[in-house]
Amino acid sequence: MNFCPKCGKELKEGQSFCDNCGTSTQGQVNVNITNNVGATGRVSITNRSIVTCILLSIFTCGIYGIIWFISLTDDSNAAAEETGTSGGTAFLLTLITCGIYSIYWAYTMGKKMHTAGEKRGVSIADNSVLYLVLSIVGLGIVNYCLIQSDLNRLAD
Repeated sequence: MNFCPKCGKELKEGQSFCDNCGTSTQGQVNVNITNNVGATGRVSITNRSIVTCILLSIFTCGIYGIIWFISLTDDSNAAAEETGTSGGTAFLLTLITCGIYSIYWAYTMGKKMHTAGEKRGVSIADNSVLYLVLSIVGLGIVNYCLIQSDLNRLAD
């Protein structure tokens, strides 16, 4: 049984788009989770090519980097089974604070990915300090790559 990665509505076998919200289901990897109240649901974690994401970020002058940032945030919230700050909100806070929020974001992503690994039985190190340092020295794109690598491991 498949569910929409965005709204959670049940999908028919082989259905490419959700009838309810129109979200594409192609290229999505479904992962079973149990939410805080014990009901079973499905969360989609997209397995992305890191090289493709970097190239798209370069060729679109950073626009895809924004989309990637938002997706990383939302996927990590889903993987860690947490209702943290959404990707859109995290981007807006980063924009409003002239990038200062992204330093905090990097640190919390390290903690969140470690939690997600523990919950799924996958060994993911707590890289929160590494992400913090990389963010401070202006290498946020390296954080994106490392986080995506961990998410790809969780999507398998």
